[in-house]
Amino acid sequence: MPKIAVDAMGGDHAPAVVVEGALLAAQDVDAELILVGDKLAVEQECLRIGGKLPRFPIINATQTVSMDESPSVALRKRDSSMKVAFEMIKRGEAEAVVSAGNSGAMMAIGMLVIGTLPQVTRPAILAIVPGTSKGTIIIDAGANVDCKPRQLLQFGIIGSVYAERGLGIVNPRVGVLSNGEEDSKGNELTRAASELLDSAPVNYVGYVEGRDFFNGKVDVIVCDGFTGNVALKTMEGVASFAGEILKSGFEKSWLSRLGYLLTRHSLRHAYRKLDYAEYGGARLLGLDGVAIVAHGGSTALAIKNAIRVASESVSQNVNGHISAALESMAQAATENKTLLTTIRP
Repeated sequence: MPKIAVDAMGGDHAPAVVVEGALLAAQDVDAELILVGDKLAVEQECLRIGGKLPRFPIINATQTVSMDESPSVALRKRDSSMKVAFEMIKRGEAEAVVSAGNSGAMMAIGMLVIGTLPQVTRPAILAIVPGTSKGTIIIDAGANVDCKPRQLLQFGIIGSVYAERGLGIVNPRVGVLSNGEEDSKGNELTRAASELLDSAPVNYVGYVEGRDFFNGKVDVIVCDGFTGNVALKTMEGVASFAGEILKSGFEKSWLSRLGYLLTRHSLRHAYRKLDYAEYGGARLLGLDGVAIVAHGGSTALAIKNAIRVASESVSQNVNGHISAALESMAQAATENKTLLTTIRP
């Protein structure tokens, strides 16, 4: 079974929610768990929630990375729960890290402790949003605010590999997020990235727009982390707003309340497709190990599902397939010096 190190101190509601989520995962997820954090605080939460200490180990860490800390400050904390968790991967004591903590710090600490996969210039956050079939991948969803074309090229390849190996999509379609579908649209970054992806070993279909996140036009949408994160947070806000509008509408009269009673099961099913807790967490791909970034405001269900995602990612060996794809492209590029300069770190 995959060994998962869980940062018990990461997130807005840690350690209580993280401990509860880990206890849920221990019952349903096929993985060996390790909680990392303030041992006394974690044990107290275990006793409060479960009435006894868990069978899985609790590793003590004396420091915590706060949600508003800069990556440079986080890197100086030698005994933070996040760093200790990544060090467990480096020593071979764990195969994945799950944290609902500071995503910028998580990428910085991950790069410092375990490094990146060969050929990878920068790791990227891969998130899946609900769509007409298996959902649509966004990459990068927040790890890299400023990007170069070669990084977007790699994001497209990484996203395509995950769509195929993680979601079972045959020949996944890849697009670059832009302000229009025409080749004349976009900016210098998107135009250069589009040209590189058009020559890459992926099924590149061109530019896509914001409306294409949900209509199934593509399977992978490539963008810089600034744009991807804004898009993702906008979707969360719209989903929450839509829920409030529906709620207020059903409360207007006895007839509308009756309508809710008749449709509540279908509505709950639909809401689950929009609930981030069901998706668990985003994958921080490109590191030399599995790392899952959970939402800072994660519920216990979201933590449980983030652990499930980590376990699945280890079993699917996505990192191995990403390395093989990038190495194959690098070897092919040795015959083309111009392309070689764009994909080499």
